[in-house]
Amino acid sequence: MKKRIGIRGIRKRWMVNSISVVLFIVLLAVTAFSAAMGSYYYSTLSESLSQKAESAVRSFNYYRTGDSYYEYARTLVGGDQSSDRLEVEFLDASGLIRYSSSDLTAFRSPGTPDISEALSQGHTKVWTGSDPSTGEHIMAATSPLILNGEVVGAMRYVTSLRNVDWQIVIVVAIALGIGMAILAFVYFSNLYFVRSIVEPMAGITDTAKRIAAGSYGVQIEKRFDDEIGDLTDAINDMSLKINQSEKMKNEFISSVSHELRTPLTAINGWAETIMHGEVRDSADVKKGMGIIVSEARRLTNMVEELLEFSRIQDGRFTLSVEPMDIKAELEDAVYTYREFFRREGIELNHFDCEEEFPPIAGDPERLRQVFCNLLDNAAKHGGSGKRIDTAIRQEDDTVVITVRDYGPGIPEEELPHVKYKFYKGSSKARGSGIGLAVCDEIVSRHEGTLEIGNAEGGGCIVTVTLPIQPQ
Repeated sequence: MKKRIGIRGIRKRWMVNSISVVLFIVLLAVTAFSAAMGSYYYSTLSESLSQKAESAVRSFNYYRTGDSYYEYARTLVGGDQSSDRLEVEFLDASGLIRYSSSDLTAFRSPGTPDISEALSQGHTKVWTGSDPSTGEHIMAATSPLILNGEVVGAMRYVTSLRNVDWQIVIVVAIALGIGMAILAFVYFSNLYFVRSIVEPMAGITDTAKRIAAGSYGVQIEKRFDDEIGDLTDAINDMSLKINQSEKMKNEFISSVSHELRTPLTAINGWAETIMHGEVRDSADVKKGMGIIVSEARRLTNMVEELLEFSRIQDGRFTLSVEPMDIKAELEDAVYTYREFFRREGIELNHFDCEEEFPPIAGDPERLRQVFCNLLDNAAKHGGSGKRIDTAIRQEDDTVVITVRDYGPGIPEEELPHVKYKFYKGSSKARGSGIGLAVCDEIVSRHEGTLEIGNAEGGGCIVTVTLPIQPQ
């Protein structure tokens, strides 16, 4: 229910916001268009009436006496061919109608503002309003007749605005219809568009809830190649990575449990045996104590790896950077492991280019930890090849260190994941699976790179590249 309410809320907000804007624009456009059309019709009609009135007044130029221009006025009013559409009136100087084309309004005063203003100001005046006698909506244009500098009368043209008003109503109705059609089109197009966003988002929300509930690895069908498609890809990738992390976590717990159980069993067994005096031969006691020390050291190393990883995760991992001799640190690590590997039947070779290297900016303890971890991994996973080679060389402004074993190598499908925390892949070797992740973090903090791949001729090769400190 909450999901549906949320979807309706998004749709409602979207539609209200978009439709209200479009509605405002449509109403504004229709209003402006209607006002423009009304102004156009009225101004055109006003200009036409004014021209007729002024033209009629100019025709009086040949009639200068009272009898003559009154006679002409009667003829002019009675002979106007547009009398079916217009009422033509001749008014005297007092504003009374003397002659009218309808013969119904003679000898009365219309009393409209256009008459008084035209007679008093001597200019043509147009008035629009309701006829005082009939209440009809009309437009009237009055032009004064001036003889010898004196206003002696006026010609007035009056027309009904019923047809004009009806025409304007039709135009406004058409404009409103077009506006409503536009509004309907925008509404349905927005409804379709919003649905194309809301429905995929609802599916993504459901899948995200399933992932949050523990259904790691579940995937969403990608239906759009846009921002929603990008979000779908991101959720799918997140789901896969969470699933992978969950599997690695379970494998890590299982692996660490096994790794802890084995040395603890050996330590506990030998400690109880020696404590109860079941071993009396000094050589056996010494052997047992050696096993206890060896297994305790292995437990210590494992705990140190876990603590190191914990420091990396919570940001407490730091470096003590100083100018250092990288070649000397590698040689110390090789010297430390050579005798140990020899007892295991593994030959450790170091290829020295016999040249001096410029110092690099680094943490000697951390980089020695990297070298020791790489040598230990080479023996653990590639010791079956009975040979491990290390080398160091300078390439441009970097120092390159390689550690190669001659074991079975790493399956190609596992290579992209070997540096992930807790990842052990198909390897059955003992360990927590976080050593390479710690090494990669240390090298990255030194602005270097750690690359792992399979070497030609078999085996695995690890390449560490570190920048040389500028002089």
